[in-house]
Amino acid sequence: MNDHSSLLITVSGRDRPGVSARLLSTLSVFPVTLADLEQVVIGGRLVLAALLVVDESVAPGVSHERVFEEVRNAIEKTSIDLDMDVEFSYGNDRVGAASAEQLHVTILADPLRPGALGAIASCVARAGANIDRIERLASYPVTSIELDISGADQERLRGDLAMEAATQSIDVAVQPSGLHRRAKHLIVMDVDSTLIQGEVIELLAAHAGCAEEVARVTEEAMRGDLDFEESLRRRVALLKGLDASAIDAVRDQLVLTPGARTLIRTLKRLGYECAIVSGGFTQITDALVERLDIDYSAANTLEVVDGKLTGGLVGPVVDRKGKALALERFAAEAGVPLNQTVAIGDGANDLDMLRTAGLGVAFNAKPVVRQQADTSVSVPYLDTIVFLLGVSREEVEAADRSA
Repeated sequence: MNDHSSLLITVSGRDRPGVSARLLSTLSVFPVTLADLEQVVIGGRLVLAALLVVDESVAPGVSHERVFEEVRNAIEKTSIDLDMDVEFSYGNDRVGAASAEQLHVTILADPLRPGALGAIASCVARAGANIDRIERLASYPVTSIELDISGADQERLRGDLAMEAATQSIDVAVQPSGLHRRAKHLIVMDVDSTLIQGEVIELLAAHAGCAEEVARVTEEAMRGDLDFEESLRRRVALLKGLDASAIDAVRDQLVLTPGARTLIRTLKRLGYECAIVSGGFTQITDALVERLDIDYSAANTLEVVDGKLTGGLVGPVVDRKGKALALERFAAEAGVPLNQTVAIGDGANDLDMLRTAGLGVAFNAKPVVRQQADTSVSVPYLDTIVFLLGVSREEVEAADRSA
């Protein structure tokens, strides 16, 4: 026997103007309310699903079965006129239900293959969770799909999906749903090999003729094999005697990571505060602050005497712990709770910062960083971070056009 507590109508067919209006107009004459409604257009095909319940305040005591039968007859006729397909199903134990554990799962891939998405869906099912909605956020520069998930334990699902993502060679982020996603945020970025391509100290070392030795020490530090402050002081010491004009030359050589300008421009439009924190040098980061309209910054300062680098630093070193402290300081100044901060980095010295932030993103990072961050991005486009925040490529491009 059918449960007539609700009626789900699913209409599909070629999309054209007026289809949704016609269908909803047909429903308007019946004593029903919309418990849920969703429409999507993909490949020129429209799918509209409407979940109906009888409005007892308008028709008290009326037979639900009779109302829904009349609705079915009317929608079937309208669908024939519109040359659309229609399906009906009765009863839905999720009407009016709200899950206490709703999550957003964002997938980044280039390309995204059906098998990979199927593996993620299977992983969700094994966790006893349900996919309530699937939405494409972008098809360029990567494909990004967002799933709305209910009934899942966040930590368990994140761990399961992280393993599946590694197997499928895609990136997956799991975040809780809620108003905080639309609230004011702070985003804090590492500089070398994150906001910009390459390592500034290695560019300086090329001018000083000690590039190979500096690169070797840098790699040890980024892997976490060497204390950052020790490695930084060792590398800076190798620059002793270098003419300060080399700093200007390196500043002119800087190449932003693809998508960096788009990321910052888009986030500023959304009301985000943007910050950079670097184990590099203020002589470089100050120029980036001005160039990109950055709100906050922290970095080390090379000591220069009589136009030459002394091989030393001025003031305390911004190391692994210092980056996390800088994030906390920036958040306090911006009036943003730590759970509404986003940190992006690639090296072991970013780990404390990534853990402190509400969302820590490992960007093309070393394995030790990918394993410990909330999520990782393995494509070379910094603006893909906006997809993790629920912003679509279409919204980014529309904002650019309007500006």
